[in-house]
Amino acid sequence: MTDFSPESFATIGPKEFAQLVKSTPDSKLTEVMSSENRNKILDEVFNRMPTLFRADRAGATQAVIHWNISGGPGDSTDSYETVIENGACTVTNQPVREPKLSMTMEPVTFLKVVTGDGNPMMMFMTGKIKAKGDLGLAASVAKLFDIPKN
Repeated sequence: MTDFSPESFATIGPKEFAQLVKSTPDSKLTEVMSSENRNKILDEVFNRMPTLFRADRAGATQAVIHWNISGGPGDSTDSYETVIENGACTVTNQPVREPKLSMTMEPVTFLKVVTGDGNPMMMFMTGKIKAKGDLGLAASVAKLFDIPKN
């Protein structure tokens, strides 16, 4: 599959989406994530987070995480809030709570992180992901979700 439209994305599973991201050149990902489809794709990714959440790995983790995806129209940033508490994960695109961790990244970096196509720790170290707050949580956040293995 080479179609990166929100309609096709909504009908494929996490593994297929991960393969699509991995097989798409960064330049095409950048183009797609700066188009009118950006918000639909971000919404779809974040809407899937609660179903990919691994309560068994989270243990007693209680956290509010803000995801700031830069590179939007007019150089805007889209922000989403993931709340992990009481063994559950909820997501909103209207962050209101004080975050334990706030991460800012470009859209291509975000897609690589959520599809397992990039090493989040290496991305922190190289400055592709900027983190404020609980850096221990930042280092382990990917483990809290069932991210496809490439």
